[in-house]
Amino acid sequence: MSVDLESLAEATSGAIGSLLSTTILYPLDTCKTKYQAEARAHGHQKYRNLSDVLWEAISSRQVLSLYQGLGTKNLQSFISQFVYFYGYSYFKRMYLRKSGSKRIGTKENLVIAAAAGACTAIVTQPLDTASSRMQTSDFGKSKGLLKTLTEGTWSEAFDGLGISLLLTSNPAIQYTVFDQLKQRALKNQRNSVDRGSSPVSLSAFMAFFLGAISKSVATVLTYPAIRCKVMIQAADNEEKPTSKSQKKSRKTICGVFCAIWQREGLLGYFKGLHAQILKTVLSSALLLMIKEKISATTWVLILAIRRLLLLPRGRVKNQ
Repeated sequence: MSVDLESLAEATSGAIGSLLSTTILYPLDTCKTKYQAEARAHGHQKYRNLSDVLWEAISSRQVLSLYQGLGTKNLQSFISQFVYFYGYSYFKRMYLRKSGSKRIGTKENLVIAAAAGACTAIVTQPLDTASSRMQTSDFGKSKGLLKTLTEGTWSEAFDGLGISLLLTSNPAIQYTVFDQLKQRALKNQRNSVDRGSSPVSLSAFMAFFLGAISKSVATVLTYPAIRCKVMIQAADNEEKPTSKSQKKSRKTICGVFCAIWQREGLLGYFKGLHAQILKTVLSSALLLMIKEKISATTWVLILAIRRLLLLPRGRVKNQ
């Protein structure tokens, strides 16, 4: 079976970009996740602001706990971005090849991105659930990946899969907006340079800027579902359910939506939106910026590796 090397290069550069951006912004991600996961009970809130999470870590001398679950998150992030970028690039090329079109329309792009996102969600859901539980555990009390995954049933490892599939619309919107903005930016650059000059590419600043805009649009549109997903996957640190039915309702989309409405009202669906935008915009912008900068290098390395792997065969034939 032949491998689509261009899709492989896209997937590898996207995965490396995701790994670096996740590591750089992980303390912010931990604060955001713990802040989102808390539901107001009887008018009481432990975290009134995002900074309260940070000050809790500092005051309890658990600053390093802001990195709890980093290894799991990096593994999940690397695999998910690799699967997503490979699937997105592969589905896009397959569509162009079979349809005979030279360009992909906005609607087709959304469908392709959603299909790639669905594949990613199914493959990485257990790691996503484990990383959320590790982040929302009390500081200094996070369990390892294996223990986190094995302490419950196998079905619990897929908590939030339904809402993760629903949230495939987030990267679908994000990358569709980014691709459209990128095409316009490159078109403007081509019009301003000579035909004989080298191929144009996005600058680091432009890739960062376009990535920030595209992720902001996707985040605002899908945020209520994002918060519900965090609450479904969160570790049970505070209010323990008194019955199995109560615990089951906390793990369903309808149960979480109703709980937020009863405890926090309409604004509860948007609690932590500013933190989500700050984190995801910076993360996605860094990811896309790094990916744009290393994609050419990754392509050259993959071609070099392929050449090295095929070289011995050629020598054997010559002998």
